[in-house]
Amino acid sequence: MSPTLDEVKTMAYKAGEILRAGYGKAHQVEMKGLTDPVTEVDKRSEEYLVCTIQNRYPDHAIVAEESGVHVGTIDSCWHIDPLDGTVNFSHGIPMFCVSIAYAEHGELILGAVYDPLRDELFCGEKGKGAWLNDRLMQVSKTTELIRSVSGTGLPYNQKSAEMQRGLELFNHFSMQTQACRRLGSASLNLCYVAAGRMDIYFEIQLHSFDIAAGVLMTREAGGMATKFDGASDCLKPPISIVASNKQLHPLVLEIIQKE
Repeated sequence: MSPTLDEVKTMAYKAGEILRAGYGKAHQVEMKGLTDPVTEVDKRSEEYLVCTIQNRYPDHAIVAEESGVHVGTIDSCWHIDPLDGTVNFSHGIPMFCVSIAYAEHGELILGAVYDPLRDELFCGEKGKGAWLNDRLMQVSKTTELIRSVSGTGLPYNQKSAEMQRGLELFNHFSMQTQACRRLGSASLNLCYVAAGRMDIYFEIQLHSFDIAAGVLMTREAGGMATKFDGASDCLKPPISIVASNKQLHPLVLEIIQKE
């Protein structure tokens, strides 16, 4: 049995309520790495999502940020980030969300990303479109790099080769586009591309739960989302993502592949 978009939206709203209730309070912050935090709110949101999915769809697999892979018996898989933007959240910066995606046979079918502070629900369904609350989303029509707004993120490992590569790309796109933003949430970056708020998003070294819902929405809003090499299988590691409208996408890929 497959879920419906309304079910996924409801889960996003309820997980978002957990995030909203915990925002601005003192947190129990643990470090998964030198700069990679997790709070009790991340865990509470993920516990709600995993339990809800397992109760309704016990044979489905789940890939979750904090608890890892929950093995299922059929080719139906959920990709969930219970709090995308934990660094922002733990410092009181109001830019974070919950992200939920559902895939069958490796193909993205449903997605929802909820920003609880702005009460913005981004959602999409394969072949049916993508919406911001009740408004149908469409990617921007920008055709020139210098007129575009780009967004990115950087790896947590500050001494890695991936960090150096990310910084080089950040510098390049800061010079070649109107502006390059770092929001601190991969999911919201992708949703902003889908909504036409940003024109380009690129980031190196991600996980499926970071990008699954946003990739679906970008595509359903008329855009393109691929890996750095142009491959469309964005759920299979290694994952480095480019998302944009169809006019800019080849230009961005050309730059990334040259740098």
